[in-house]
Amino acid sequence: MRVFLIHVRDPQFYALPAKTRAKNGRIRVMGFPPIGIMSLSSVLKQAGHECVMFDQANPDTPNEVILEEINRQQPALIGLSFLSTTSYPYAKILARQIRAANSNVKLAFGGVFASLNAALVKLQCPEVDFICKGDGEQLLLDLLERIDDPADVAGLTWAKDGHVVQNSGRPMERHLDQWPFPDREGLPLDFIESMPLDVPAVLSMERFTTMQTSRGCPWPCVFCDIPIFNEGKWRARSAQHVVKELKYLEECGYGSVYFVDDHFLLQPKRIEAICQGVMDEKLSIQWGIEGRVDSVAQHLFPAMAKAHCRTVMFGIESGSQKILDRLKKEQTLEEVATAVKNAKQAGIEIVHGFFTVGNPDETVEDMNATFDLASKLPLDTFGFNRLCVYRGTPLWQEYVKRGLVSETADWYKYFKCSTIDPTCLPGEVINEVRRQGLKRLFVYKILHYPIQTFRLLRRFLRFMPARDVAYILIKPFLGQKKGATKAEVLSRAVEHADIKDAAAELTQMTDDMLQSVMEESRLERLRIQQEAEGSRELPMVHSR
Repeated sequence: MRVFLIHVRDPQFYALPAKTRAKNGRIRVMGFPPIGIMSLSSVLKQAGHECVMFDQANPDTPNEVILEEINRQQPALIGLSFLSTTSYPYAKILARQIRAANSNVKLAFGGVFASLNAALVKLQCPEVDFICKGDGEQLLLDLLERIDDPADVAGLTWAKDGHVVQNSGRPMERHLDQWPFPDREGLPLDFIESMPLDVPAVLSMERFTTMQTSRGCPWPCVFCDIPIFNEGKWRARSAQHVVKELKYLEECGYGSVYFVDDHFLLQPKRIEAICQGVMDEKLSIQWGIEGRVDSVAQHLFPAMAKAHCRTVMFGIESGSQKILDRLKKEQTLEEVATAVKNAKQAGIEIVHGFFTVGNPDETVEDMNATFDLASKLPLDTFGFNRLCVYRGTPLWQEYVKRGLVSETADWYKYFKCSTIDPTCLPGEVINEVRRQGLKRLFVYKILHYPIQTFRLLRRFLRFMPARDVAYILIKPFLGQKKGATKAEVLSRAVEHADIKDAAAELTQMTDDMLQSVMEESRLERLRIQQEAEGSRELPMVHSR
């Protein structure tokens, strides 16, 4: 069968550079490749199906072009993949456009948001035939075999006789080595990593891609939906399989790769084997990872650096222990300082810190402590983002109980915590404290870490115009711009119009139907959370 896979991007959070062509003729774009649909494409092709991919990062494939290709090639199934709540309105718009143009083609949604809200999404977006929950590899193969009668396809939500049907759940796949490497040649795109200071994973401007060597994270951070999506489990590919893919990527001409694992630094023996495999194969490809500061694998930082790990990114979140405890990070400020220090002393070239501001119960003093900590740590890059609450997270459930969000009316939305939580600082205060904090941070870095700062700037100047580097440096000292950006205005207009449509559809649902789905969703989340609390034992996962 012919299948179209489309990765939906949120234009508010994804800015395209000027379109350029790589030496191989492919379009160069900044950002992370859509590894989800790439992985599915390779599985489909291995099974004998035909697969065509679209990534909305490609300026040559707007919705209109995708619709033309659908009419021309007449696929049997179109899968729309999107990561979060922010992209959901755009996925709905595209689904409605596809359905208006072709009444026969089968449509499916996949991704974290769709998985965690499957029945509700099916009710709100009847244009979509199937909602695929969880891992998609085997699910998609099963669906294509039974597309006209999907009653036995585990993990699928669909409709029959006007009623939402949720098939039996699909067990989490533990044997990840069985799947082929992602289809990285199926898109006419070469991805390069972005460089600004407030963007994670500063790797290089060489040909760039991503890998996923493990799935899931069992820690209970209140703002994260990953433990819910993965049912509190952590699953990993074997070290041998990871090294084999790295070798393949180097042979294909990739210069750097970023591991999009939710928590790479979890299993020391596996990490050690990956590093040894890289050395044994004499690979030179550079790589970066994310991990927690309380990782048991910190003693392997020297081995990772020797195996060409250039970037380590830590979820630090706050410089206040009170806020870390409030977010249930289960880490201490001492562990933060130790992890960053150990990574730099081991020779990791770029150590990045993720921070959040606008947290529940956060004071101005807490925010200042965060910027003071970021200043004193030997971090190379850093990002400070306003904390948002998404459905599926423990924080969302807390806000429902406190009456700050309505599960019925707000399930498909997301909120900055500061806009709904009275314990948060007002938005204008957060922005001003952040601006002043960045000023202090930059001055401190220049005065106390001049060599580190110079090396970072020199690296930037290799890939960016000097005026852009200068703007990055002076940006914190500029006043806050008034009003929304053009991208924000457009996004809000589109989302507002779409939400009005969605609200109208909600009013057409019977109260009993909506309440039933809500109760089912609540009980399922409670089950997963309870299981996650007891799943902190993480034995080695071997491939078949």
